[in-house]
Amino acid sequence: PAGDWAAGERGIACHPDRIEEFRAGVDRAIRYARALGNEQVNCLAGIQPEGVSDEVAEDTLVENLKYAAKKLEQAGIRLVMEAINTRDIPGFFLNNTQQALRIRDRVCSDNLTLQYDIYHMQIMEGDICPTLEANIGAIRHIQLADNPGRHEPGTGELNYRFIFGFIDRLGYDGWIGCEYKPATTTEAGLGWMKDHNVI
Repeated sequence: PAGDWAAGERGIACHPDRIEEFRAGVDRAIRYARALGNEQVNCLAGIQPEGVSDEVAEDTLVENLKYAAKKLEQAGIRLVMEAINTRDIPGFFLNNTQQALRIRDRVCSDNLTLQYDIYHMQIMEGDICPTLEANIGAIRHIQLADNPGRHEPGTGELNYRFIFGFIDRLGYDGWIGCEYKPATTTEAGLGWMKDHNVI
């Protein structure tokens, strides 16, 4: 569950006082995923609540992920979790690859993998291709946007032509989601696909 998005919430999985709400949200996500034919869903860790320590927030996230991974596995649905930069979402609890891998190890479920967002991780840690290479076995979904601006590839500092070739060489066979804001119009923004040999 995303929580109250209009009020600025971005997930509740690290909130120790909302575990029952989280669990009800997992059941709802399963119903939605079945209706839509989704094979995987993303768990948003959320913004760390004021007054909750790092340790308590992580323990809560781990327990919620254990619950979700098991329930989703029983339903034939994969679970992914996404690290998000703290510039766009200040206070977001899960914010880098090493933290995500440590939490995944604690959850200890083959049904939990990473959703790797190139835009977010460029801001938080850089070193995109070496990080992808080192962790591709744990990554089940990739998302993109260029930086700065969160616009389409070719508008910022990232060499997406190189990155796409690198991902292909790694043997990644999943989807790459385009989660960007077009710099101008949606149609004009799709021109990057031809420029980057995607179509």
